[in-house]
Amino acid sequence: MKLRLKYNAPVILTFALICTGVLIFSEIFGYSMVQRWFVTARGPLNSVHTYVTMFTYVLGHSSVSHFVNNMMLLLLTGPVVEEKYGSKNTIIIMVATALITAIANMAVGTYGLIGCSGIVFAFVILCSMTSFGKGEIPITMILVVILYLGQEIVNGLTLQDNVSQMAHILGGIAGAAFGFFLNDTNRR
Repeated sequence: MKLRLKYNAPVILTFALICTGVLIFSEIFGYSMVQRWFVTARGPLNSVHTYVTMFTYVLGHSSVSHFVNNMMLLLLTGPVVEEKYGSKNTIIIMVATALITAIANMAVGTYGLIGCSGIVFAFVILCSMTSFGKGEIPITMILVVILYLGQEIVNGLTLQDNVSQMAHILGGIAGAAFGFFLNDTNRR
């Protein structure tokens, strides 16, 4: 029997490779480039830079630990999402989640946003919805939503850290919305 490697989730693997490249570059040359191009924050609306970073911030990470945590969850959940919903829909989910989270952060946040946590949590919710259909709601999905959103709401109210619980919550909500929409579309 001959074994070969398979590029099984092209969108997820390519995204992970780009994130890895940004991390390696920032580790070698310092984080000033990351702070300039891979952090989104409130900025002037007449600046192209403001709009570019609304999408590129998901490629950067503030540390190796931050990167590893996001990549572990992304590589666990992303291939399931890409297999179920397809590569095109996976890209749409990622871009829309990044944009929604960036806009919300610019509207109410007082800090910069970096990393793909919102996308990761959209995928966590989408994975729990893979058996959603025919008028049935999986109990596992309800439990994931309660545990996840509950934890993020409590953390957002009680912790003063540099983690954007808003990005996690919005990512989860985006994942649920896409899951309902895409599952409903697939049933038709």
